[in-house]
Amino acid sequence: MIKPASTDQTFVVLLGGALAVTPRLRADVAGARVVAADGGMRHAAALGLTPEIWVGDFDSTPPELLAAWSAIERQPWPAAKNETDGALAVSVAAQRGAKNIVLAGALGGERSDHALMHLIHAVSLEEQGFSIKLTSGEEEAWPLLPGNREIDLPQGSLFSVLGLSPLAGLSLGNVRYPLSDFTLPFGASRTISNVAEGPIRLSLASGRAILIARPYDLSGA
Repeated sequence: MIKPASTDQTFVVLLGGALAVTPRLRADVAGARVVAADGGMRHAAALGLTPEIWVGDFDSTPPELLAAWSAIERQPWPAAKNETDGALAVSVAAQRGAKNIVLAGALGGERSDHALMHLIHAVSLEEQGFSIKLTSGEEEAWPLLPGNREIDLPQGSLFSVLGLSPLAGLSLGNVRYPLSDFTLPFGASRTISNVAEGPIRLSLASGRAILIARPYDLSGA
C-alpha cells in the first residue's frame, strides 16, 4: 500500500471501472483528497468519500448522479477532447499538489482500452516522480521502474510482473519463485502467476513493467 508522508499530498482519483470495497481499498483511501472523473463518481458513496472536484465531459454520468452530487465543484469538458476524463482528473490532482495517487476503478470494467491506458499512464506518471497505485479493490497494480522497492502483499496471494519492454536485472525476493538478476525478453510469460510469501522485494536494472496482484486470492497458498 502507498505510505504517504503527508495525507494532503495523497489523492484518490475515482475512475469508471469496477470497484469492490475491501479493507485494503479502505486503507488506501483513508484521509486522502479525492477527485472524481465522470462516471467514477458512482463509487464515492460506497467509499464514504466526498470529492473536492468532479472532472469530465459527463457523458457516462446519469442524471440522478448529477443531482445527488450537485454541490460538488465541476470542471466540465467537451466530449470531443484530446485526453480521457481520467487523465484530466489526474492532471487536476497534480495541480492541487498530489504526490501519491491512487487510481481507484482503474482495472477491469467494460473498456479494456481504458484499463490498458490507465496502466500505461501510470508508468508515465511514475517516471515523472509520482507514486502510483491502481486498484479495483480486488486487484492492485504498481508501475515498476529501475530501482529497488518493497510491496506489501499477504502471504499466499497471487501476483504477476508484466514487462512493457525488455527487462534486465530483475530480482524478486520473498516469493515462491524467486529471481535474481534475471533478463526477461519482451513478451515472455516467465513472470506470470507467482506467489507472495509476505511483503515482496523487487529490484530492476532497466526496463518498464507493471506488477498486478490479487491480494485476496490465496489460491497459491
